[in-house]
Amino acid sequence: MIFFAYIGFDAISTAAEEARHPQRDLPFGLIGSLSIVTVLYIVFSLFVTGLIPFRLLANQDAPVAYALQYVGVTWGAAAVSVGALAGLTTVILIDIFASSRVMLAMSRDGLLPPAFAQVSSKTKVPLLNTWTMGIGIAVIAALSPLNLIAKMANIGTLFAFLLVGIGVIYLCQKQPDLPRPFRVPGYPVIPALSVVASLYLMVNLPKLTWIRFGSWLVIGLLLYLFYGYRHSRLRMGTLPTKQSERTPTPPL
Repeated sequence: MIFFAYIGFDAISTAAEEARHPQRDLPFGLIGSLSIVTVLYIVFSLFVTGLIPFRLLANQDAPVAYALQYVGVTWGAAAVSVGALAGLTTVILIDIFASSRVMLAMSRDGLLPPAFAQVSSKTKVPLLNTWTMGIGIAVIAALSPLNLIAKMANIGTLFAFLLVGIGVIYLCQKQPDLPRPFRVPGYPVIPALSVVASLYLMVNLPKLTWIRFGSWLVIGLLLYLFYGYRHSRLRMGTLPTKQSERTPTPPL
């Protein structure tokens, strides 16, 4: 379940088209932010488990605030709680940002209706996608327990990482001359390790989570079979192969 804490860093990759120097900035943003936060996670874990016995933290939803309150530092617990709320808010915004850009890319390639490929002429962002994802996330958060959401988010993200690792290996073998603005270092070891690690974490999730994930996967496949497959520009051979060949996205 700790993998849930690392979900969101991949959202940086969805901003590739909006970055000025994506080949330089995206790897720096991904690796840099992930490294900093990993160090902070470890330092906080050492701090909290050194402050009070770790067994007291087992069933706490806010262990850092609880530990500070336990030793009498109530102002510190309040400050950490406010910081946690601010952090959760930024995570929600990042996830909406990333998912709306994924919908934009899918629609532009024909896998979703054309309305999701439009951007606002004023703000230059996909407003329909942002509203759709924001409302959808709010409804799911209001009607589902946090533990269920965390497990589903875990298995969905891990499955995506699994497919990316397999896709990197497959495309390097089948299409070695394909233009690649980004190259995975340590190929094929790193993508292979990504596949193995993702699969291992998925296997350790509860059986009920697999059943729910399977249901969502079936819904996605039905959407693809009844709409995406027939409108896929990649399948029809009309998908631009170069950035210069792309037509501008129509504004709202």
